[in-house]
Amino acid sequence: MTIREALAQASARLAASSDTPRLDAELLMAHALGASREQLLLSGLDRKAPPAFDALLARRETGEPVAYIIGRRAFWTIELEVGPGVLVPRPDSETLLDAAVTHFGESAPRTILDLGTGPGSLLLAALDQWPSAQGLGVDASEAALAYARRNAERLGLADRAEFRLGDWAEGLEGPFDLLLCNPPYVAEGAPLPRDVVDWEPHEALFAVGDGLSEYRRLAAAIPPLLADGIACIEIGLGQERDVAGLFEAAGLRVTTRRDLAGIVRCLVLSR
Repeated sequence: MTIREALAQASARLAASSDTPRLDAELLMAHALGASREQLLLSGLDRKAPPAFDALLARRETGEPVAYIIGRRAFWTIELEVGPGVLVPRPDSETLLDAAVTHFGESAPRTILDLGTGPGSLLLAALDQWPSAQGLGVDASEAALAYARRNAERLGLADRAEFRLGDWAEGLEGPFDLLLCNPPYVAEGAPLPRDVVDWEPHEALFAVGDGLSEYRRLAAAIPPLLADGIACIEIGLGQERDVAGLFEAAGLRVTTRRDLAGIVRCLVLSR
């Protein structure tokens, strides 16, 4: 079977379980070939399909995220190692970096804090954006921090990135020029795609009750960490008013930033 034929069959097989069946098939095929998706598409599709592709496709049919299968995910200007135990970074979260770049303009933050860093997504992307900055990533998961440290080493950022086990900002002293945070904000029982709810860590997705529990904790923790800096906080669909109210009650000014779909995805906090 040629690559072209295998991709067509794979897309049909994945149509019932994925919103992006053709893209998934191409990414898996490229991984089986040891190439990038761009290299796959540019090198022609009439070669023989590699035998390893079928096993990768079977894993995707069970709902396993493509990023877990191939072991990496592109985010902002970097590529991250990901796998079981960490949240897969999503384009929505790039809205936080876009907001920070707009705020700082031609200047740059010197110190960056990433609360709930996971595999280091936001912190390492920010350090890549600003080569003079130093950063700290905090997470409650040792498994996630292991990914973050490996990513920092592979990206050549380990000398500027520190990672620490912790519960949000407990025990930290500021101020920081830039604080980034993508907390759990999905309400308990809310429906999620199968490849998310069955595979990604629930502690990184779900917040107790109404989805606002972690924002309540962050509203108390963040103000002491800011002086002249800003915090960029990710929020879920429809949470803008409630979450903004929590931070305003804590004495912070709040502006918003929309993602590429036009959804308010980021709150920008300042004193």
